[in-house]
Amino acid sequence: MSGPGSLGSALAGTTVVDPARATQAHGFGGQADLPIPLDLAVTGAVAALVVSFTVLAVAWRRPRYETGERGFAAPAWLDTLVSSTGFTVALRVVGMVVFAYAVATAMFGRDSLINPFLGIFYVWLWVGIVPMSLLFGSFYRSISPVRTLHGLLARAIRVDPGEGLFAYPERLGHWPAAFGLLAFVWLELVYPFPTSLGSVRLWCAVYLAVTVIGGLLYGSRFFRLADPFEVYSTLVGHLSVWRRREGRLWVSSPLANLATVPATAGLIGVVGVLFGSTAFDSFGESPAFVGFVQDSTINGNLLRNAALLVFCGGAMLVLVAGTMLTGVDGGTPRRSLPDRLAHSIVPIIVGYVGAHYLTALLETGSRTLIYASDPFSLGWDVLGTADWGYVTWFSYHPTLLANLKVLMVVAGHVAGAVAAHDRAIAILPRRHQLTGQLPLLAAMVAFTAGGLYLLFSA
Repeated sequence: MSGPGSLGSALAGTTVVDPARATQAHGFGGQADLPIPLDLAVTGAVAALVVSFTVLAVAWRRPRYETGERGFAAPAWLDTLVSSTGFTVALRVVGMVVFAYAVATAMFGRDSLINPFLGIFYVWLWVGIVPMSLLFGSFYRSISPVRTLHGLLARAIRVDPGEGLFAYPERLGHWPAAFGLLAFVWLELVYPFPTSLGSVRLWCAVYLAVTVIGGLLYGSRFFRLADPFEVYSTLVGHLSVWRRREGRLWVSSPLANLATVPATAGLIGVVGVLFGSTAFDSFGESPAFVGFVQDSTINGNLLRNAALLVFCGGAMLVLVAGTMLTGVDGGTPRRSLPDRLAHSIVPIIVGYVGAHYLTALLETGSRTLIYASDPFSLGWDVLGTADWGYVTWFSYHPTLLANLKVLMVVAGHVAGAVAAHDRAIAILPRRHQLTGQLPLLAAMVAFTAGGLYLLFSA
């Protein structure tokens, strides 16, 4: 990763230009990486989105994904394998081994940037959730160490792990997960010392305590609705080809699976935090904002906290406005529309996150694998990877990298437009099926233009 003062540079062990500000994360170069002018890239992306909507309006008159019946059953042997207790236990064991390894490095490793715990937490977990969930579905749920710890603890005190002491309040929905995600991005992007081992350990300890206690109080339903990492992974996993239907493993198109995302309360908060924080990550590294913070008489940390809240809250407000300003009849309450249409923002989040964190996953992720072979900085090579080189291929192919970034963002927005259109024609009255989508289209156009501008101007 590149970019002055970036967390990626810190984890890489390179010099941080601004020592007082090591929290800004994941800069990947700026507009110079683009093989075409930025304004042309933005114009082309917006045009692609508008043209896609026009084609959908003409050729897509009936919902195709709402029934959830598209796709076919996976081969019986594969269904038997992934449904078996042995397979489930094996995945949980893998999760616990990685968890135990991370805990050991966090507790006994050096408080240094070469401690692999930082890369495991910020890159393998946070960034790796997206590609792993795209490939395998709800990946984090399958390996979740907090689910394993909760299950062991529940059995130890002879409590059914699926049932808690209380019923989970329906009105809470995904809101606890949204606040948990906000707490994570605050630690990564705003907190002045995101690579301080003690600070990250404390955050993880609070996360474990809250989730395990929540599981004991509300049962395993708490993890599905309130665990920030599981909710994030499950949302992205709906864009994979795998899902469960009537107890069987099913193969469907990603957009058909996406349509099965439940309209849970707080879903708009989750997508707002995910999109807004990633946009803030780029904005926080832009020369304009860095210069403003340096020249301002207001405390820089206060400005960064305010900016993060503005970006996350602003993303939610734009999405709420874009979904509620539609033409609905009396049978569809407007207040239900944000959560019913929020699933269409998931491809946009995936596209933007993929563009923003691609080099972080490859470069810092591979460097973490090298560091992990010597977890306590004692000259060990327990994994046999200490002498490996880290991935720098994209550093020598900036034109390809820039084109991939634009392609990911545009593909995410087009897929989001398709998902929104399919849901809109299912819930909007016939006379408003097209005009009723215009506010959401305007929101997506704003996200497309703003996302590309921030991505390449950082």
